[in-house]
Amino acid sequence: MPDFDSYLSPYSWRYASPEMRTIWSETNKRLTWRRIWVILAQAQSEFGLVRPEQVEELRAAMNQVDIPRALEIEAEIHHDLMAEVRTFAEQCPSAGGVIHLGATSMDVEDNADVLRQVEALTVLEKRLADLLSAFAEKIRAYAALPIMAFTHLQPAEPSTLGYRFSFYAQDLIQDVQDLSRIKAELRGKGFKGAVGTAASYIELLGESNYKTFEERLSKALKLPFFNVASQTYPRRQDYALISALAGLGSVLYKFAFDLRLMQSPVIGEWNEPFAEKQVGSSAMPFKRNPINAEKIDSLARTLATMPQIAWGNAAHSLLERTLDDSANRRSLIPEAFLICDELLRVATRLVKGLKVNESAIRRNLARYAPFAGTERVLMAMAAAGADRQVIHERLRDHAMAAWQSVQQGQPNPLQDLIAADPVFNAHLTSQAIKELMQVESYTGIAAERANQTAERIETMLHSGGSRS
Repeated sequence: MPDFDSYLSPYSWRYASPEMRTIWSETNKRLTWRRIWVILAQAQSEFGLVRPEQVEELRAAMNQVDIPRALEIEAEIHHDLMAEVRTFAEQCPSAGGVIHLGATSMDVEDNADVLRQVEALTVLEKRLADLLSAFAEKIRAYAALPIMAFTHLQPAEPSTLGYRFSFYAQDLIQDVQDLSRIKAELRGKGFKGAVGTAASYIELLGESNYKTFEERLSKALKLPFFNVASQTYPRRQDYALISALAGLGSVLYKFAFDLRLMQSPVIGEWNEPFAEKQVGSSAMPFKRNPINAEKIDSLARTLATMPQIAWGNAAHSLLERTLDDSANRRSLIPEAFLICDELLRVATRLVKGLKVNESAIRRNLARYAPFAGTERVLMAMAAAGADRQVIHERLRDHAMAAWQSVQQGQPNPLQDLIAADPVFNAHLTSQAIKELMQVESYTGIAAERANQTAERIETMLHSGGSRS
């Protein structure tokens, strides 16, 4: 149970999964540091700098993280990594003196950060797969269901619900590909010392051995290294990573924002799931607020600000390194991942449990879809030899009259107005006009492309890859 007597980040207990919190925990960070120190000592032992029994002593104590002791030392020396070095050294009487040999702090911290980023991206890949699977199911179910589509938040022409769901899914497929690429391209700093020249390691190993030494470390950590680094790895990598996470957030934001709009009783076509005992409002017991969609939008807006901070960290790291990035990165990178984790988990629940009100969909189609039918009537009349401009003006007059009826809560009379107009009857029968204004036959490629999107997702998930 968290200690609620002092400030806690909401990401510590309210948002994100235990799995993602563990990756970014203080304990896991220090465990990763210690793992790197053991691997460093192992590599150095192969060059005669550390005795094998010292490596084994370090390995035996590697998991004995003692944060209270490390914080006690840090209060005195004001350096968190060196405090962990000393804590580790106290647990290793014969090997303590070789911990961190030749290294600078960022040889350990930067590589540990990237290792945790790889772990966190692996979790997000699983979350994205779950969400896309849920979307594929919904797309299949509603591929051909006609809906009223909106542009400028105004009724436009018919589409299908599965096609609308495909908008989000197609963007999420791109996010899968982007995050997979970024994960594959992540690089650690490697072991290059205080300004990136590896002078301290060359002093210990000799210049001829350094390349082999760093390659062994890369292999042991399963982490490729930048060929060139300063005291840190290039912070541009963080900017690319955070920007990709924010891009994912933008897709989930749009879905959640659309859901909020569609849940409004004025439209009423979607509803997020609502638990049996869930309270919608402390003052208005009847309320069924879209609180999960609103949470997605709230957190995604925070995520959207983070690339700017990462940009500044890359741009403001003067010469070989300044500390402009140090304090904010303690929260920036973990919280970007924690937010994405929460966004994906909540979005998946929303998609799986989404309530589709087909009666409201039919009501809105009956109210607004006839206006879209005028385009087909106009084209058919022109093809039959009528003057396009005359017909356009007459359609406009009928549409304005019908709009007034709709605004007054009456059924849409547009189809009947046109079908009874002798100007139109001179070229088309009333039955032909009514058929032209049927929405089910005016959704174009929507159903076909929706099913193609679902198939693309299913193929991608089945193959376990991110191919387009």
